[in-house]
Amino acid sequence: MTSIYGQTNDDTAQKVIQLDEVVISANKFVEKKKNIAQKIDIVTARQIAATNAQNTGDLLMNTGNVFVQKSQQGGSSPVIRGFEASRVLLVVDGIRMNNAIYRSGHLQNVITIDQNMLDGIEVLYGPGSTIYGSDALGGVVLFRTKSPRLATDRNFLATGTGFARYSSANDEKTYHADISIAGKKVGWLQSYNFSNFGNMKMGDHYSDNYPDFGKRTEYIANINGIDSIVKNPDDRVQYNSAYKQWDITQKLLFKQSDKIQHLLNFQFSNSNDVPRYDRLQDIRNGALRYAEWYYGPQKRLLGAYELSIGKTGFFDEIRTNLSFQNIEESRQTRDYKRYDRLDSRVEQIKVWGLTVDARKMMKTHELSVGVDGQLNDLTSTANRTNTLTGASTKLDTRYPDGENNMNYFGFYVQHIFKTNDQKFVVNDGIRLQYVNLHSTIDDNSFFNLPFTDIKQENFAVTGNLGLIFLPQESTRVAVSFSSGFRVPNIDDLAKIFESSTAAKQVVIPNPDIKPEYTYNVDLSLMRVVAGKIKVEVNGFYTWLRNALVKAPFELNGQDSIIYNGVNSGVYANQNRNKAYVYGANASVAIDILPNLSFQSIINFSKGRFETNAGETSNIYKKQQDGTYKIVSEQVDSKPLDHIPPVFGKTSLRYYKQRYEFEAFAMYNGWKHLDDYNADGEDNAQYATADGMPSWYTVNLRGKYSISKNIAVQLAIENILDRNYRHFASGFSAPGRNFIGSIRVQF
Repeated sequence: MTSIYGQTNDDTAQKVIQLDEVVISANKFVEKKKNIAQKIDIVTARQIAATNAQNTGDLLMNTGNVFVQKSQQGGSSPVIRGFEASRVLLVVDGIRMNNAIYRSGHLQNVITIDQNMLDGIEVLYGPGSTIYGSDALGGVVLFRTKSPRLATDRNFLATGTGFARYSSANDEKTYHADISIAGKKVGWLQSYNFSNFGNMKMGDHYSDNYPDFGKRTEYIANINGIDSIVKNPDDRVQYNSAYKQWDITQKLLFKQSDKIQHLLNFQFSNSNDVPRYDRLQDIRNGALRYAEWYYGPQKRLLGAYELSIGKTGFFDEIRTNLSFQNIEESRQTRDYKRYDRLDSRVEQIKVWGLTVDARKMMKTHELSVGVDGQLNDLTSTANRTNTLTGASTKLDTRYPDGENNMNYFGFYVQHIFKTNDQKFVVNDGIRLQYVNLHSTIDDNSFFNLPFTDIKQENFAVTGNLGLIFLPQESTRVAVSFSSGFRVPNIDDLAKIFESSTAAKQVVIPNPDIKPEYTYNVDLSLMRVVAGKIKVEVNGFYTWLRNALVKAPFELNGQDSIIYNGVNSGVYANQNRNKAYVYGANASVAIDILPNLSFQSIINFSKGRFETNAGETSNIYKKQQDGTYKIVSEQVDSKPLDHIPPVFGKTSLRYYKQRYEFEAFAMYNGWKHLDDYNADGEDNAQYATADGMPSWYTVNLRGKYSISKNIAVQLAIENILDRNYRHFASGFSAPGRNFIGSIRVQF
């Protein structure tokens, strides 16, 4: 019983229509949700427009089911079931976004997808490696962008949308326009999106225990060429968090016949310099360390050709996608008053991809098969510039400065069987995957690593088995078993970087790490009562083997080295034999009245990994005076990083003709410091002395349709002006935020 919203005869009023199931494409081809054992959430185009989020990360967070970490305003790192970054697979229009340098820490790549051009999102929870391959440990997020609409009952069709949005907390100004022009055979779509985000202002309602948490009392400004520590006139304004972003989408559709269709897909996302806000808070010797720390323009270019073929030969449907991606990432850093060393590290990665999928329908059976491949080619460069003289010298690169290649090849079979009475559905599938990697270090003078050539070849077999029981139309019970894998990429194996100023850690390459594997069991129950109340409960347990964790290491017999002028402990990614994550999700939806609905969602997860016998590990331990301290002890297990606290959302929605209203609360539980991973990516330095406090926000948003073609949206977020951060984030959330938008369509 999922609510969707349809137009009444006058095209202005709206009514709620209740459906028992929703058609999705998470199985590569259109399938009914009730026939897939894996837990799946769907975000429709209408819900995307109603949410009216700042970026795609905020859009996912507003579902109440996906946790999102932020290191800066220009960032969003989705967390699914305690897995994050390179352990969550992102797919846009059937094309893998994850590449050879997707890191295990926190990522911002998801914001390069224009949320205003999305036709829908599907979130798959749990391992998705059978169909989608490596990296799909915690889940898969499938983004589907809009396509041209062909004319059906006329010779020519022109449609388009546009809107402008303003947000007060960061002085945001976003403008969007798209147009689709089509005939019966050919359709063309063009979209432009521009956002200008100012410095974000945090909330003013502080906890009594942490009255100064997150306050930005001072920042570094370059005045007449001189670095100066400046007192912040408003310590709630997070100076050096502003940025701009441009997004362009273009598609050309040609329907050759009723059975054959061609689609050209072009996407481009670019930004100006995006300040890394969390690092700009780092302290060294009692003062702010960095005068500059920013990601250079974040560029993502995608070009793809998709061929869809209807019934032909043995198969009922065949879809082929040939793609090319060109991604540029760069990091620019300069310490306070070090005009002689502006360090720039630039990564250019080119990715070629090919997928071929086919489906055969056979009465009670559905068979999907596919092959896919992805070729990654990385170039990593670095230099240090004297900003006074302009002189440039060579610098150690983040990744090997020689050849860097990583290639994926896979084959899968997925099968669905439905009994004649439609009460039982079986899902089963298997995937064979081969991955090879080669990296070379040309200049080894910076670290004198004991190796200059890294090679790996990995072969993986994964699968899934699920059983769905549908005793009646209003009840669904599903149990599923699945396995996933993630092959170490170039970022895991070969990068060199400074973990943080506070931790004083430098991470070095480790060519001996192995692939990670997960084995997962899911149990879910959905029940609709009296056609008005839907209750859904899902529990999972995931065993993680060969888990990659950051742990103390040695370089040439030394456990510490001088890096960027700091004596830093040597760390590297290493496999741990056993780890586990378990959790649950529960939701209830109630149609109180035909136009009034209630929904509440809660999520819980916990994860730990076992330490080796006799191994000493860094952990946070509470002292007698109530403070926490990092101690090194022999322990049987320690927390996995990336595990969010309890979180969720509760909302009340009202729809009546031209009006839509939603009152909702977002909330997070406590994440105490002893549940942090002291060596991982939990960023305790950006939390309080006790960890990340619990919080909740109260929010209102509404929409009024002036006419069929014009609508106004208004929202007040964080009405109580609470000061808070999401777990592991070094950037504070917006304070009281007034949002206004006007939308037009034709």
